[in-house]
Amino acid sequence: MSTIQNYIEENKDRFLEELISLLKIPSVSADKAYKSAVLNTADFVLESLKKAGCDLVEMCETPGYPIIYGEKIIDKNLPTVLVYGHYDVQPADPIELWTSPPFEPVIKKTAIHPEGAIFARGACDDKGQMYMHVKALEYMTSTGNLPCNVKFMIEGEEEVGSESLSWFVPRNIEKLANDVILISDTGMIANDIPSITTGLRGLSYVEVEVTGPNRDLHSGLYGGAVANPINILTKMIASLHDENNHITIPGFYDNVEELSAAERAAMAKAPFSLTAYEKSIAIGAVYGEKGYSTNERNAIRPTLDVNGIWGGYTGEGAKTVIASKAFAKISMRLVPNQDWRAITTLFKNHFESIAPAAVKVLVKPHHGGQGYVTPTDNIAYQAASKAYETSFGKTPIPQRSGGSIPIVALFEQHLKSKTILMGFGLDSDAIHSPDEHFGIWNYLKGIETIPYFYKYFTDLSKTE
Repeated sequence: MSTIQNYIEENKDRFLEELISLLKIPSVSADKAYKSAVLNTADFVLESLKKAGCDLVEMCETPGYPIIYGEKIIDKNLPTVLVYGHYDVQPADPIELWTSPPFEPVIKKTAIHPEGAIFARGACDDKGQMYMHVKALEYMTSTGNLPCNVKFMIEGEEEVGSESLSWFVPRNIEKLANDVILISDTGMIANDIPSITTGLRGLSYVEVEVTGPNRDLHSGLYGGAVANPINILTKMIASLHDENNHITIPGFYDNVEELSAAERAAMAKAPFSLTAYEKSIAIGAVYGEKGYSTNERNAIRPTLDVNGIWGGYTGEGAKTVIASKAFAKISMRLVPNQDWRAITTLFKNHFESIAPAAVKVLVKPHHGGQGYVTPTDNIAYQAASKAYETSFGKTPIPQRSGGSIPIVALFEQHLKSKTILMGFGLDSDAIHSPDEHFGIWNYLKGIETIPYFYKYFTDLSKTE
């Protein structure tokens, strides 16, 4: 395995060029205008898996965007690793806040990435991290260092709820059979502090619509006599948190997992600078649920956030109207034991109940998923830890993430296997935001570390 560093050094320019070519394709799954680009990205991934050494590669049709499946089976008696990733990306809006076009990748040096980072939509989430696995496979197959079987399942709808994947998985249980699932769609604490994500929050995502009069009205003629849906909506949203930033929906916290004092103390040992955190996102102070630290608020506590709100006139100049309708998109990050469907129902019932008679309220559920906690006492976690130790020279810190990958719980339900989350991105990489980027060092370090996971997982499987 000592040749991995040499292989990366010899091929790093090509590895970067290939990733840049992938990032140029605007595979925005949320917008139908990009449908052809999403399909072109699927083609790119399919061809990449072929070139990397998969013996079988298929474009599996679904009710939505296709799932790319690939496999390299060297011995059915050996363990099988199933790699999951996604080739779709978030919308790039607001475009004007990017310092370079989102689908014209450029490499820039930053204080955190002095060797350079690739700036483009999808650089870190998840094209860059997904493609690390493709290049790691290329290394293992081309040098004869693949120690076990590998399967790939790369989807195109992760950013819109993975609906087609939920359809695909239960219909292909035998095809997807594995001993462990490996995902790189998370991050680590810092380049000199490796970490493994051991928990993910669940998600409930809804859209709300508040309707008042049957048309937009003149605010002078009707103002003060007719309910303004925008005013009403903002009051309803404001009421969803109390003075302690506690969510006020009845029953919301009924099944929330409460960590013990010992577990919270262990979390607090992870390196964290509140000053650096505030400075990194240019805020004067942190803000959140009373009684919990910043790292607890964004990892082990549930949240409710407005992701978008609109209504009325937003164009240039003035237009004095009372809008007929107002809208908002709201997401709730959930912790283990909170069922996302039950939470969606609680939200719907509560939001409708607090609406005044002067307006009508419609709650439209979009998508969601369960939270997940991966055990740290199994051989897959031990293999991942040893892999990081080998490439970083340090034992990784287990940490829970505030993000959501709803399909992880789905995998365990249908495929009966655990998931290991080996992320190489950083919180500062601005995923879902303008100027998303991924460090070149991180990209190459992922390619270096992943083959060690295969080696150690295979070795530990033999001892079980």
